[in-house]
Amino acid sequence: MVSVKEIDIYKEILKEFNYSFGDVFLFDGFFISEYKEGISFNWDDHASIVSQDILDFLGDAAGHGENLIYISNRINSYSVVPGDWVKFYKNSYNLKAYCVVSESKGTIIGSMIENLFFRDKIKRFNSLHVAINWVKNDMNKVA
Repeated sequence: MVSVKEIDIYKEILKEFNYSFGDVFLFDGFFISEYKEGISFNWDDHASIVSQDILDFLGDAAGHGENLIYISNRINSYSVVPGDWVKFYKNSYNLKAYCVVSESKGTIIGSMIENLFFRDKIKRFNSLHVAINWVKNDMNKVA
């Protein structure tokens, strides 16, 4: 799997957030995360920080996230606390769409469990290029 830093889209970046648990890359209308191997991604230690940093940077343009698409580029193996999506929504956050990029069958099963807590359908991709193309082109047709 390829990192955002290795492809042409990286030159379009608005802001890069570097955390001890991974990196988040903010673009016009979407953001991509790449979290580190072995973490257990949760609301309190990770998602609340990322959400607030993105919204602070974008200001009113982001609303509460409803104007943003999230691409989780799972280049490393880590877990997500799926029930923490409830905390995401309780804090008045939302997303226009949520995409998971992974070649691992374990990640696919994990994102199926996440889908039980995420309000909308999780879009799954095997390629970051295809996910970005969907966000830039196809998503705008259905939004």
